[in-house]
Amino acid sequence: MRLVKLSDAKAEEATSKMFEGKVYRLPLIDDQIAKEIRVTMIRFDPGARNVFHTHTGEQVLYVTEGKGIVANENEEYVVTQGTAIYIPAGERHWHGATEGSSFSHLSILRPGETKF
Repeated sequence: MRLVKLSDAKAEEATSKMFEGKVYRLPLIDDQIAKEIRVTMIRFDPGARNVFHTHTGEQVLYVTEGKGIVANENEEYVVTQGTAIYIPAGERHWHGATEGSSFSHLSILRPGETKF
């Protein structure tokens, strides 16, 4: 068993072409701890987001603060604290903060490929 506190996680600015605006990643459960699952806190500055992308496995997002948008090719939802979002494997989607609010969520998924 391992306990990981959010306050102990080291924030990294996300510099991938996948992100637009200031986005920070705080890996909580990574490949140093687990082989089959990743849990990462993602923090978006107001207006920051990621681009359309897919994952080879399913993903769950759990909103921890702020106001964000989660969208696929057909639907777009405004989400707030306490919302859980299920994204099937292979579904093109994006998520990020609204223009007027920062936004944080936990990202829970299995290791695999992300395509954008």
